[in-house]
Amino acid sequence: MLGLKLPTDPRWVNLAEKSLEEVLTDHAYCEQKAATACITLIQLFPDYEDMVEQLVPIVTEEWGHFRMVLAELKKRDLKLGRQRKDEYVNALLDFQKKGGSRNDRLVERLLVCALIEARSCERFRMLSLHLDSEELRQFYHKFMVAEAGHYRLFIDLAKQYGGDDYVKGRWQEYLDFEKELMASLEIRGDRVH
Repeated sequence: MLGLKLPTDPRWVNLAEKSLEEVLTDHAYCEQKAATACITLIQLFPDYEDMVEQLVPIVTEEWGHFRMVLAELKKRDLKLGRQRKDEYVNALLDFQKKGGSRNDRLVERLLVCALIEARSCERFRMLSLHLDSEELRQFYHKFMVAEAGHYRLFIDLAKQYGGDDYVKGRWQEYLDFEKELMASLEIRGDRVH
């Protein structure tokens, strides 16, 4: 369903499990940034009323996810660390086409959001299947389901505003770029991406 062209190296789960405080910290900030990304889309494109209406509940949901991850940290007597630079997301942002119409820029932003959600979904699925803790597997299963829905929403919105044919072609370009990006990044258990 996600179409990702390079699956995450299975060793990532083991590294993440050994770096639980760090990966939960990164996860918390990912949820916060997802909420912020939706707020930014609403601020920049308030006249896209259908999109605004669909993103408002996502803002609430993502902020709720941030609170859930904070609660998980606290329950495990772990601390929220500092936010770190996200090489993965920054590379996707650099890949966005610059210029074009306002609508073109919106479609690019929606595709970046979709790809981040797709990779997060894939990673959360891995955690939900392979972590030693049954409790954490269930915790991450909920996130996997949510991220899949967000991915689908962003793709559908991109098609709504960019046209089905254009978005299908551009999405393949994103997937090809992301494959190369994933192959170039070090496998790190302290990051979601």
